Amino acid sequence: MKVAIMQPYFMPYIGYISLIKHSDLFILFDPIQFIRHGWIERNRILKQDEGWLYIQVPLIKGNRDTLIKDCYVDNSKDWKKKILSQIQIYKKKAPYYYKVIKLIEEIFEYDSDTITGINKHALEKICQYLGFEKKLPVFSDMNLNIETPTAPDEWALNICKKLESDRDIHYINPIGGIDFFNTQKYTDCNIEISFQKMIPIDYDQKRENFEYGLSIIDVMMFNSPEEINMMLDQFELIK
Repeated sequence: MKVAIMQPYFMPYIGYISLIKHSDLFILFDPIQFIRHGWIERNRILKQDEGWLYIQVPLIKGNRDTLIKDCYVDNSKDWKKKILSQIQIYKKKAPYYYKVIKLIEEIFEYDSDTITGINKHALEKICQYLGFEKKLPVFSDMNLNIETPTAPDEWALNICKKLESDRDIHYINPIGGIDFFNTQKYTDCNIEISFQKMIPIDYDQKRENFEYGLSIIDVMMFNSPEEINMMLDQFELIK
């Protein structure tokens, strides 16, 4: 069983969606400290002329030790309307604008007080739009009684150990974390571990300079679900 465990990102980059597609179990991991200026409540789309800008879900300010699962959305602000307005940049250039804006409007019909709830719903709807159904469990709702980690790379290890069944566990992490993990710990527990390396693919953003690493929103604006699925399949697993 292929397992991936990631923090719940807001409208994430294409590699995140690829990891969801190619895992049997994708867990949204939310019991750790929320770090500001990350990808939990914001992401990037194209700017009017050149460059990019942030779209963001406003959060109610908590203390510096607030966990992701305890991050609440400031729904006193009309953030959904603001994001939809920001996305208007794609209207004149993107061939799939109307389909994608409809998807985002449907996503925004869902109300949640937590950023984890919003991100879970958005990710499941995006997967549905792309043609593969995925249910994404949230770790804090799973009631998994795991061993207390003694190092940061043991969260995934201890979760995988708890998931062991008749099927072998193969844990997959994005390539960016390859130096973060002591893979021998996993091998010693008979858990296979690999790192997913996406093969970069440029697509036509209708401008001179290609902007890498943008939200899946940008990818969906310029590509059909069939084309996106081909991109999602372009990766290699590094041992």
